[in-house]
Amino acid sequence: MTEPVISLKDARLSLPGNAGIVDILNGISLDVALGETLGLVGPSGSGKSSLLMVMGGLERATGGSVMVLGRDMTALGEDDLALFRRDNMGVVFQSFHLIPTMTALENVAVPLELAGARDAFDRAAEELRAVGLGDRVDHYPSQLSGGEQQRVALARAAAPRPRILLADEPTGNLDGATGDAIMDLLFGLRDRHGATLVLVTHSRELADRCDRVIRLRDGRLDTLAQAAE
Repeated sequence: MTEPVISLKDARLSLPGNAGIVDILNGISLDVALGETLGLVGPSGSGKSSLLMVMGGLERATGGSVMVLGRDMTALGEDDLALFRRDNMGVVFQSFHLIPTMTALENVAVPLELAGARDAFDRAAEELRAVGLGDRVDHYPSQLSGGEQQRVALARAAAPRPRILLADEPTGNLDGATGDAIMDLLFGLRDRHGATLVLVTHSRELADRCDRVIRLRDGRLDTLAQAAE
């Protein structure tokens, strides 16, 4: 049996709040297989985005284990986590997080340049063409629509050819038609690069396109909801 790409065992996340420590994830055990597309769904505040952030090392689990590509994410320092993400992960957020003073081409080239790729701008241009923005490479984020900015963010995430793509509500800020186009692009990038895809979504249509859907409630896997399906 192939070793899972992502493996969580009793993963927990507790963070300080105004009224004391808040338990956000309460013992999540979950494996994600190579090439799988996994949807994380559930009500607001259920822990979906926090679970995704723990998988990506953007939040450090405060209990249990988080193994990604055979590495213990809880044992890595901040610098090592950043390097690990750079070399293995692409992350897409609901907010586009583009650098406003850089063109679309420059935004997409950033992770490639950080990785020392000599052909960073050629590869960035290729990814922008793949998301339908070959004629917008010299435009700044302020000159692009929301859908176009999300396309740039997708291209930036995919350009380093990550083994894992993480997406947090990638269509949440977009209208229906634009969101549908972004969904097609996201799955197209997954197929083109053979990445494992984990995404958080409130969209039933987007969740239905995943190989598997996990529901969360109150920081736990909602096993009753999943058993009822």
